[in-house]
Amino acid sequence: MLKLAFTPLRQPGLCEGVVGLARKKEMLAIVIGIALAGVPMAAFNIWLDYFIEQQGGEEVESVAKRALSMADGRLVRVVASLDGLAERGVSSCRPAHLEALRQANFATTPAKEISVVDATGQTLCSDLGIPLGVRKVVSSHPLAAGFLIEVVHLSERRDPVVRIRRLGPETSNGLAALMPADLFVPQVSTQGGPLTSYAVLATREGVPIAESGVAVPAGDNTSFSASAPSERFNLVASVILPRERVMAVHSDLHRFGTVITSIIALMILGLALIVPARRRGDPVAEIERAVRAGEFVPYFQPVVDITTGKLYGAEVLMRWQKPDGSLLLPGAFIPILESSGLILEATRALMRRARDNLAAAYGSRPALRLSFNLAAAHFENEQIVGDVRDLFGNSPIRFNQVILELTERQPIQNLTETRRIVAALQGLGVIIAIDDVGTGHSGLSYMLKLGVDLIKIDKLFVDAIGTDGNSATIIGTLIDLAHNMRMDIIAEGVESFEQVVLLRDLGIRAAQGYVFAPPLPASSFLQLVEAIDPLPQAALSPAAASRTAA
Repeated sequence: MLKLAFTPLRQPGLCEGVVGLARKKEMLAIVIGIALAGVPMAAFNIWLDYFIEQQGGEEVESVAKRALSMADGRLVRVVASLDGLAERGVSSCRPAHLEALRQANFATTPAKEISVVDATGQTLCSDLGIPLGVRKVVSSHPLAAGFLIEVVHLSERRDPVVRIRRLGPETSNGLAALMPADLFVPQVSTQGGPLTSYAVLATREGVPIAESGVAVPAGDNTSFSASAPSERFNLVASVILPRERVMAVHSDLHRFGTVITSIIALMILGLALIVPARRRGDPVAEIERAVRAGEFVPYFQPVVDITTGKLYGAEVLMRWQKPDGSLLLPGAFIPILESSGLILEATRALMRRARDNLAAAYGSRPALRLSFNLAAAHFENEQIVGDVRDLFGNSPIRFNQVILELTERQPIQNLTETRRIVAALQGLGVIIAIDDVGTGHSGLSYMLKLGVDLIKIDKLFVDAIGTDGNSATIIGTLIDLAHNMRMDIIAEGVESFEQVVLLRDLGIRAAQGYVFAPPLPASSFLQLVEAIDPLPQAALSPAAASRTAA
């Protein structure tokens, strides 16, 4: 009996020992797994540091070259204009000389004023023919042989301007041209957003002439920097980019790498089936919820008639306005909308919301156009025809005010079916356009086979215009082809008034870009419409008329 009583007492201890040994082995395996999992994490961090070094270095070098190219190009035109006036003997305030100044200013895009100055630099008269305010020269430095570059404060402006001064013979009058300082340095990034770096144009002695972006705190040794000296002028373009700003741009990459290395760690540990308690939600489900909640809102980028200065219309761009108030750009969600098929419902909701926002303003201005981006999925059946008919059939916005842009992010699988749907939409009066011509899947085949009404020239070609002869040739070819096929043209991504002038000279009538305005919320765009194209008093409703009169 004692033996029988004793045996059961020993079994639990034996089991506990076996279980304890197994747990020790598990813990050892976990420790080894964690150590092994650290290898890919360390390798990824090393690669990420190298990648950020490469990206930061390339970005500052690119911005520096871009800034110098902008400054050199504009200075060359201004210097040539002043030399031309000097060769014609313009050196006084006589009427004939003032007329020569006006003609030179009109032909010299960067210059805002051309004047005659005395030997001490005092302005005697200008092409504007208005009283001169106080002009204080803050600094003056050699620019090139016979020229000075000066920073000047004007009494009528808060910001300083740059003056290019051509010296005349000793004790004789000279010539000068005023230019806004912001023409000498980039104001936006190559992606079209705010400039993340700090750019400065200075003399070779280090005296700043113009600057843009956010200044970098003194003593910051982790920033990327690059300089580009001018071979023709006594100037240097310098750019500084803090490392944390590059890290912020690539934060998604860092998060992606962390997720991947974490998955590898889980596989090594044999815990791939364990779902973390606070794992990220399904992005498709999150976007589907956002579509149902109406979180995708329209923003409107103005399109301007560059031959008249009037408003041509607007392109509707989608933004994700999250419940916390943050705003996400299309690159964060459009690919998921398209791959999941939710793009159809999201576009329908965007059209409805844009229609409701602009119905009154567009209904009383039948010349304005409103364009929407469509994906290849919209042309797989006739649903889009029914959607457009239902949304705009009884709306103040007419069918012929609607532009539907076929984007080229995904190739069209059935051109025959797409052509049939395009014809059905055109039968309603809708205008059909091809977006980003020359950069997507189609080449010229969409233009030739789909019978569209309008093409949009991509920012890639607009950026190179004026600096790359091939770009002007390509744009000219597209213009000739479009005109021969009776198509209209809109240029996208226009960032400077020089580009506006060059595009207008090439025969393009309409353009959009940050030089006019960024994408605007509905309230701001409606204010712009009222400012550019106000309605006559008789066209207003009685309530609106009384408010205007008050």
